[in-house]
Amino acid sequence: MAIYKFRITFEDFDDVVREIDIKSNQTFEDLHKAIHKSTGYNAEKPSSFYVSTDNWLKGDEIAYLPNERKKDRVVLMENSKLSGFIEDPHQKFYYIYNFDRPYDFHVELVKIVLNPDPNIEYPFLAKSTGEAPKIMEQNGPQSVDPRGAVAAASEFDFLNEMNFVPEDTDELEAMGEMGINEKESDDDEESEDDEFGDEFSDGDNFDDDQKEDY
Repeated sequence: MAIYKFRITFEDFDDVVREIDIKSNQTFEDLHKAIHKSTGYNAEKPSSFYVSTDNWLKGDEIAYLPNERKKDRVVLMENSKLSGFIEDPHQKFYYIYNFDRPYDFHVELVKIVLNPDPNIEYPFLAKSTGEAPKIMEQNGPQSVDPRGAVAAASEFDFLNEMNFVPEDTDELEAMGEMGINEKESDDDEESEDDEFGDEFSDGDNFDDDQKEDY
């Protein structure tokens, strides 16, 4: 029985690396759970490994907690031994964790050891570099984009959404000069006219009243 050493990296976080040693007769479910024991993520999420080419093109899918639509088309991690899918000494797997809020990983076989260490319990975390990005729960105050962007779920930044830059202030002022707010100004002028009109409206017949007195 051999020991496989897999190097696992986030597709969008190159500085986060895990190396896991695992027995060849263990399953993809064992590897899946070992990965998230090392990241601190909840392993009980729908996820899949894909047999991959050297260019990370996805092939056959090996799934964990697949939905009903997928069940008849994929093999399950719990039934799939790693040795059954290793065709290359540098075999690669593309791995997607949690399809509801997906993170993508590259999983590469980097070493095969023929004699396991009897003092080690496998799977074994052989190397851990970098802190896995935090995942906020869906509908929480903040959501974390897998590419690293943090967005407040309940906020809308108008200026940023409109790609506003400080130089645009001149353009906004010019819009005012070009009459963009002209209707509002006209309304103000009309209200002023009405105010003064009302003040003198009672005096419209002033001369006639004077004549009648004489």
